Amino acid sequence: MIALDHLSAARVGVLGLGRTGLSCCLALQLGGARVVAWDDSEDARQRASAAGIAIAELARPDIRQRIDRLIVSPGIPHLYPNPHPALVAAQRSGTLLDNDIGIFFEWLAHQAAASRNGVVPRTVAITGTNGKSTTAALTAHILSAADVDARLAGNIGRPVLELEGMTSCTCVVLEVSSYQSDLAAHLAPDVAVFLNLAPDHLSRHGGVGGYFAAKKRLFDGPSLAAAMVGVDEGEGEFLAAHLRSFNTNCKVFEMSACGRRTIVDGAVFSAGKVDVFSQGKLQARFRFAANPALRGLHNGQNAAAAAIACRYFGLPNNAVAEGLMSFPGLPHRMQLVGRANGITVVNDSKATNFVSAERALEANSSILWIAGGQAKETGIGGISRFSDRVRKAYLIGSCAEDFAIQLDRIPHSLCRCMETAVAMAIEDACPGDTILLSPAAASFDQYRDFEHRGDHFVELTRRLLLRHAKAEPNARAS
Repeated sequence: MIALDHLSAARVGVLGLGRTGLSCCLALQLGGARVVAWDDSEDARQRASAAGIAIAELARPDIRQRIDRLIVSPGIPHLYPNPHPALVAAQRSGTLLDNDIGIFFEWLAHQAAASRNGVVPRTVAITGTNGKSTTAALTAHILSAADVDARLAGNIGRPVLELEGMTSCTCVVLEVSSYQSDLAAHLAPDVAVFLNLAPDHLSRHGGVGGYFAAKKRLFDGPSLAAAMVGVDEGEGEFLAAHLRSFNTNCKVFEMSACGRRTIVDGAVFSAGKVDVFSQGKLQARFRFAANPALRGLHNGQNAAAAAIACRYFGLPNNAVAEGLMSFPGLPHRMQLVGRANGITVVNDSKATNFVSAERALEANSSILWIAGGQAKETGIGGISRFSDRVRKAYLIGSCAEDFAIQLDRIPHSLCRCMETAVAMAIEDACPGDTILLSPAAASFDQYRDFEHRGDHFVELTRRLLLRHAKAEPNARAS
C-alpha cells in the first residue's frame, strides 16, 4: 500500500467504497490524512467502518465544509447520466475532485521533488475500448521477463494505490479506463497508449465525443515523452496528428493493421506478426503466432503496442520476442477452458461490448454462442456477417429479447440464465463445435462483474461437459 504522505494534513472525503475506494481510504490514512467516506450501499459502509474508516453522508453541508477534496470511485457518475448528489454539492462548494489515478500521479510528482536525484518509476498508461487489459498485462509481462521491476495496476483489477515496494520499482504499467481518465486531476504518464475506439459507455460520457475526450485527456500532459496510437480509426488518426502538432516533445508511434496505411515510425501488425519501423525502415519483426494466448488480428494490435513500448524503454529485440512468446494470457479473455469429446469450450466473459465479442467470433468457427446480459447502446448490430460461424446462439440476461430480434436468421434460444444456456449448448454440441461465452453485454444484471460471470460459466461447463469426459489438457488462456 502506498502511503500518501504528501496529503498528511489534508481532510479528504472518499465517495464509493468498493476495492478502489477502500484502497484510497487506507492509503490516505497511512499517509496521515483525515478521511471520511460514504457509499450508498449499507453493506459497503459496514465493511469500511469495520476497517476503521469514518463514515458520513458526504452531501451534508456540515460534512462538505470539513473536506478539502473529494476522491471519487470510477463507477460513480459525475455528470452523465445523473451526477451523484455528493459530487454536485462538492462542485458547488469549490471542493477539488479527483480519483485514485490522479492522486497516484500527484504522489509521484511529490516523490520526484523530494528525492535527491528526482528518480521515480516511469509510467506507461494504456487506454482504448478493447484490448487494454491484454496490452497492459502483456507489456508488464515482457518487462518483468526481462528482469525489469514492473508493476501492473489500474482498471485491470489491482488499484494503483495498493502497490507495494515502490522504492525499488522501475516501471508502473497502468490500464486506464475512460471513467478514470475523465476525472483524474493529475495525469502525467511518461508513455501513453491509445489502442482503438468504438462506441461504449455512451450514457456515462454523453455520447461518443465525450467518450473520446475522456480518453484523450491521458495524452494532454506536458510530461508525455512517447505515445503509441492506433490510427485505423478517425479518432486515433486525429490524436496522432494532434500530438505531432501541439506536443513537439512527444515521440509519436503509429500502429496500423497490415496494408491499411504506410507507417514511418511505429508498427504494422497482422495476426501473428508485428513489423516495427523507424524513419520508414524496418527495425524488427516479431512473430508470435505460435503463442495461443495471442490469437487473432486484435492481438496483433495489442502485441504491437506492447512491443513498441518495451523497445522504447530500452529492451532489446530478443527480450521483446521472448516475452511475446511466453505470455500466458488473461482469464476471461478468450480463455480456453478445455476440450472434451471433440468440443472446445472458450470463456470470453470480458467481452462486454459487441466490438470485443466480434474478435472472439472471428477467431472461432462452428460456434455455439452464449451472449447477453445488460445491453450496451450499440447492441449486436453487424452480427449477420458471422452467420456462417455461429451455428446457434443462446441468449441470457435482460437484453435476451432485444438480441433475439437483432440475430435475424441465426438460430437461437431464449435461455435467460447461464445454467440453461450452458445445458442447452452442451445438449446441441457436436464434435468440432466451440461453446463460446462472449456476451457482448455488461454483466451487472445477473452478476457482480464479468469475472463472476466467467467463473460461473467455467464452473458449469467443467461440471456438465468436462468432468465426466477424458478432457484434453488445458491450453494457456488467450
